[in-house]
Amino acid sequence: MTYAPADTAFADSLRDRLSPKAFRAAEPRYFEEPRGRWSSPAGLVLAPGDVEEVRTILMAANAAKVRVLPYGGGTGLVGGQVAGPGAAPLILSMERMNRIRATYPEENVIVAEAGVILQDLQEAALAADRLFPMSLAAKGTARIGGTLGTNAGGVNVLRYGNMRDLCLGLEAVLPDGRVLNGLTRLRKDNTGYDLRNLLIGSEGTLAVTTAAALKLAPIPAEQGTAMLVVESPEAALSLLSMARGRLGDGVSAFELIDGTGFEFLAETMPQVKRPFSPAPKWMVLIDVGLASGTDPEEALTALFEEAAEAGLVSDGVIAQSEGQRAELWDTRETIPLANREIGGVCSHDVSLPLSAIPEFIRRGEQLVAGLGPFRINCFGHLGDGNLHYNLFPPKGESKDAYLPRSEEIYAAVHDLVVSLGGSFSAEHGVGRLKVAELERYGDPVRLELMRGIKRLFDPQGIMNPGAVLAG
Repeated sequence: MTYAPADTAFADSLRDRLSPKAFRAAEPRYFEEPRGRWSSPAGLVLAPGDVEEVRTILMAANAAKVRVLPYGGGTGLVGGQVAGPGAAPLILSMERMNRIRATYPEENVIVAEAGVILQDLQEAALAADRLFPMSLAAKGTARIGGTLGTNAGGVNVLRYGNMRDLCLGLEAVLPDGRVLNGLTRLRKDNTGYDLRNLLIGSEGTLAVTTAAALKLAPIPAEQGTAMLVVESPEAALSLLSMARGRLGDGVSAFELIDGTGFEFLAETMPQVKRPFSPAPKWMVLIDVGLASGTDPEEALTALFEEAAEAGLVSDGVIAQSEGQRAELWDTRETIPLANREIGGVCSHDVSLPLSAIPEFIRRGEQLVAGLGPFRINCFGHLGDGNLHYNLFPPKGESKDAYLPRSEEIYAAVHDLVVSLGGSFSAEHGVGRLKVAELERYGDPVRLELMRGIKRLFDPQGIMNPGAVLAG
């Protein structure tokens, strides 16, 4: 499909219909992916202040066949927020639609616009003595619209679910300017097709989400965190089962950490505290939220003792204060930053059935050894089966010499994942990075239905073209 550029003439056609505040400078961040893998020609950046301005912009773009990229915090890692080559795009930034519209503590619901930053939403929930449980390392930048667009998960999926599980209703504007008024706070509403869940995870290819009604949760009365050294991924899974047997839904997060991540921290950010030195091969970070009257330190100590007797753990640190809890989580959440400093060759965001994870890690090491002298940093959300399986050059070498082989490596690792019943995209989405993989591994009937849905919502094909589905 041929698209018109979002140029000066197109901008001028909107100047008398939008607030002057809607016109933003075309800063490089809107047209470049954080890791430098994608870029697009600089185009028009518009930041609507309300739903009516979103409607005006989309109707104009639809009529002129200008490609539109809904833009949140720009933190995506699969290129979904960058247009790529072609006509200059229209960046539709939600940064001005950043209001908390309402909070209903007694209902455990908050209504927020798509441009609200995740951390600000969490703080608004805390002000109402509630918890918004979805959290990411990029929480200070990521915006709610983007987390919904990718169905983000983060560290607490084990207990609270993905964004799809945390969303009750959506308000969205279709490419032709019609408004989907689905901002319900109902938890039961069996009135036909679930358009909310269709839009969540669609990565801006169907409509522009403008607001959402989101679930809150009570703040756990008692919280605790421990980092434990485990003998193997198999031992980590056994420990997860043991923890859930003892603590049930009190287990909020269960993170697998590779010793390579600690080595990268030592290389790039020695100021970050690491509980163990030298780094053990495998560790887990456990976070619990318990009922009043239950001591989390005692609960985690009892878990450690039982696990040690069973030969699952050999060492551990249990936080004695909120400050120590924060330090343990800071260690975990800084690992991706250290990865970036080292410079990755391939970053895989995969999910597997829990019982298949040890086999994947074992066979993955054998596979990678046959591909080259790569360092593997395998870490992630073990409780929900989501691993970040990242490959790096040998110490002292640059990634540049290995990047030409990245497609070969992606294919080999994803073949292994799919053969074990897993997915090549767990929480980052498809974006532009994984369009070919979706074509390769996707069920033909599902792909046919997805293309039909795209045509129904966006017959002109202006919404984030080239993302998710091949053109």
